[in-house]
Order: sequence, then structure tokens, then C-alpha cells
Amino acid sequence: MLTRFMEGLLCCLTSKSTNVVVPVETSEPADGYEFVEVKPGRVLRVRHIIPERSVVEEPTGQGGIISCKRKITVHRNGQLFIENLGERASAELKHCQNGETEQNSTVEVELTDCAGGEAPASGQNDQSQQPRKRRRKPKRTVVIDCARKISACKETHPDVALFFIHGVGGSLDIWGSQLDFFSRLGYEVIAPDLAGHGASSAPQIAAAYTFYALAEDMRLIFKRYARKRNILIGHSYGVSFCTFLAHEYPKQIHKMVMINGGGPTALEPSLCSIFNLPTCVLHCLSPLLAWSFLKAGFARHGAKEKQLLKENNAFNVSSFVLRAMMSGQYWPEGDEVYHAELTVPTLLVHGMHDKFVPVEEDQRMAEILLMAFLKVLEDGSHMVMMECPNAVNTLLHEFFLWEPTAPPLPKKD
Repeated sequence: MLTRFMEGLLCCLTSKSTNVVVPVETSEPADGYEFVEVKPGRVLRVRHIIPERSVVEEPTGQGGIISCKRKITVHRNGQLFIENLGERASAELKHCQNGETEQNSTVEVELTDCAGGEAPASGQNDQSQQPRKRRRKPKRTVVIDCARKISACKETHPDVALFFIHGVGGSLDIWGSQLDFFSRLGYEVIAPDLAGHGASSAPQIAAAYTFYALAEDMRLIFKRYARKRNILIGHSYGVSFCTFLAHEYPKQIHKMVMINGGGPTALEPSLCSIFNLPTCVLHCLSPLLAWSFLKAGFARHGAKEKQLLKENNAFNVSSFVLRAMMSGQYWPEGDEVYHAELTVPTLLVHGMHDKFVPVEEDQRMAEILLMAFLKVLEDGSHMVMMECPNAVNTLLHEFFLWEPTAPPLPKKD
């Protein structure tokens, strides 16, 4: 702690950062690791495992076709209404804003604020006291009308690739249990280090860590390794990059997994955040930040969890990169409408003890998405894939193999 303080003091006096912004040294074997230059001087470490399959099975073409029909209406007061028109719409009754119930096929459901106004007192039902209802012109209307074919993604299918994207402060090593598990099953797996994380290069300009710069990195990595059917798995901030890719390449993204990703809200950096402090101050506070991350990111705080952090390079980034990453989280396009437009089947995994992302945010995400399944793990927290690897791997594998029930074939006369 004293060493950190002296280094930070020296940084403030000399106006130079004590952090050498270079890739983290790694003693891991080069087998399965590649270094990809996405831009001149911008190099990302990628773990790419192509398994040696003893059995190669071509997809049978079976599966189910889901009709994706929905109408998204945004009014000028910011209210969002979503009407599901296809097979996704259930037969159950939905509550309208006025408390009445109508069939789901004939009513727009308000998802942003379902609380109605106060009920009028008895004797106050005079028409003169009731506000005149005015037909509001929507600010924006989006109609989605398409069909998606969803099939099982087996480990024996050569057209399937799994992409794992970590969040702020992590590295591809946090996916160690998942990468080993699915590559042994026979899946092709790809996991990059974000810029400034793990063993990727770390530019010394803050503009290199904006959402758009990192998203463009992930786009180039995806285009380099993509197969016909791709599954995206994101954690925390990495979920935003998965959403971006699913929006950009809807036909190539077959399924998606969001692990503690938060709600469907546009990204905007906080003005009152500890990460707005000077880099040298953050460097002094780095032991405290690491301790805080351990307390908030894990359900248990013993020696095992500390070892997991140390071995998997979680929260092991320079203060400069950490500050630039937090201040660069600006993505106004990623609002509820952006997420509501997605037609990709999505599994949401949430650790019950997560202190970074409340479960209500993932519940909200499940409401907005067209096809979403929310699973809550009681023994996990923000780093649930490291705390409960077996449970997470089982959930993911079941979701990869899931396909809708195909309708029965018509009987021949």
C-alpha cells in the first residue's frame, strides 16, 4: 500500500503516469493463442481453439421457425409500447395503462411505466372534470416482420462458433472454465482480450477505449472468425458488444447469452464517479478498488476467490485504462428500442448476489427482448461464471442445444 502511495505521489508531482501501459506479461503457452492486428499498432490477443472432432455431423436442417412480428411505438413523452403480433405473443391477458384487460393481439402493452394514475374519488365522475383524451402522434414507430429458423447447435456441427467477450477489468482468462469445457466437447471457441486488457496492446490515448472503438475491434474479430451459425456470450460490459454485433449481423448470430449484463438502457458515463479522479490518484487507490471488486463481485470472499482473481487477471488493468474505459462508456443508440428490435434468442444468466447489476435490470431486459429466458443462480454473484462454472456451463450447453418444437407434418390422405 505504501509503495502504491509513493508511486502515485511521484505521478502527481511529475505529471507522468507511473503505469507502463503495455500488455501484461504472460507465461501461458502460445498454443491456441493468436495476436490479431485489428488496426496498425492495435493488437489484440485472441484464444482460438479449433477442436479435433472425431465425429463431424452436418446439420440436419431440422428445427423450428419462429415468426418474429412486433410493433414498437415510442411516444413523444418517452413512453414505450410494444405489441407482439406473431407467435411470440401469448394468449394470456395483458394489463393496459387504464387497468382494463384486452387480448394481447389488439392492445399495445406499455413496458416503461405500467402504473396508472390515481383513481377518481366517488362523485367525481363528472365529464367536466375528466381530461379530454387526445390522440397522440407517436414520435417513432418500428415494425418488425420476419421469420427466424432456430436449430440445435451441437458440438459435432462444423458451422458453429462460440464467441466469449469479457467486460471492464477482465481478460479472456475469466472464461477459462467455459473455454476448456466447450472445446473439449468439440465446439470451436474464440475469446479476445479487449484493448488494454490481458495481453492485448494498450494505447496511451483515452479515445482508444470508447465504446465505438472497442465495438469496432469486436466487429473485426467477429468477421475474421465467424462461421455460419455463431453464438455470442458476453459478461457485464461485454454484453453491450454482443448486442451491437447481434444488431449488425442478425442473420449470422444464431443465439446469444448475457451474463449479468444489466438493463436495456443507453450507456452514458457517470459524472460523479470515483473513476473521474486523476490517474495517479486511482493508482494510489488500486488496492482499495481491487478489494472492493472482490467484495462486490463474489458471493464469498475467501482465499479461493482471491486466487481466482489473481489467476484470471480480473481487475488487473492499469489505472489509465480503467479510467478511460469507464469514461468511454457512451452509447446513446443502445436504448430500449434498440434492444426491442433484436430477434436473436437470448439466455440471460444472473448471479443472485450481484452488487453491480440488480436482478431487476436483467428482468427488464427479459421483458424487452423478443425471445429471452432468464435464469438466476442463487450461489453466484457478478463473476458467476467463475464462481459456479459447472452450473453456468450446463445452462449454456442446454441453451445451445435448444430448438423450438417443429409443428407436426400434415397427414397424407
